Amino acid sequence: MISVFKLKNIIFAALALVLVTILSVSVYFTGAYAVYYGNTPRLVPIYSVEREDKVVSISFDCAWGTEYTDDILKALKVSDVRATWFMVEFWTEKYEDFVKKISEAGHEIGTHSSTHSYMSKQNAEEIKLELSSSAEAIEKITEKKVELFRPPYGDYDDELIKTASELGYYTIQWDVDSLDWKDLSAADIAMRVINGVKNGSIILMHNNGLHTAEAVPIILETLKNRGYSFVPIGELIYKENYTIDGAGRQIRSK
Repeated sequence: MISVFKLKNIIFAALALVLVTILSVSVYFTGAYAVYYGNTPRLVPIYSVEREDKVVSISFDCAWGTEYTDDILKALKVSDVRATWFMVEFWTEKYEDFVKKISEAGHEIGTHSSTHSYMSKQNAEEIKLELSSSAEAIEKITEKKVELFRPPYGDYDDELIKTASELGYYTIQWDVDSLDWKDLSAADIAMRVINGVKNGSIILMHNNGLHTAEAVPIILETLKNRGYSFVPIGELIYKENYTIDGAGRQIRSK
């Protein structure tokens, strides 16, 4: 027969194990979600979203050129798809007409920083300047509030995510990389995306990839035929009551 003392120890050990399991998944930390790696919490951006419905987001980073942007916009219009565009400040200022055109077409715009630097090397004040300056440049043209931020090169650290969160920005990554910046063929770009998508995926593309504009219609048509629908990232993610797992997948809290 198990003594009362031993029974209490067993119960205590079980409760401790449950607590450790919960903490190993996610924890709320200074305005952003952190995942524990061993005993060290690390902040994680949003890579994708846990959803039961077949909804995904397609996004375009804008840092250089506009040669193929009109063709991408036409393809999105034909498929009645709204996308999210992440713009660097110097691109925003140089191509104001395109910023207006993209916004007026109903697409969402987020900041991709001011200078397209490796922001994990910056301190909090430098990060704040990058984010506030780039967001203001976009808002001045579109008269719409910027809520999303994508770090250049996908490079981030705790300081970057923490600072962005304190300023009210959701830090966004991706779980489907088209690799269109490598000048892959349109077919190769499309197949990478089509084969990588799942419910709640965030697709990364670039507005000035050599074959991006050719790949977009293939991606949109194929995924729609497979039952997927598209929304801007701001409508895909959860704005509150959520956690983020170790893979950066956002999960609604129950």
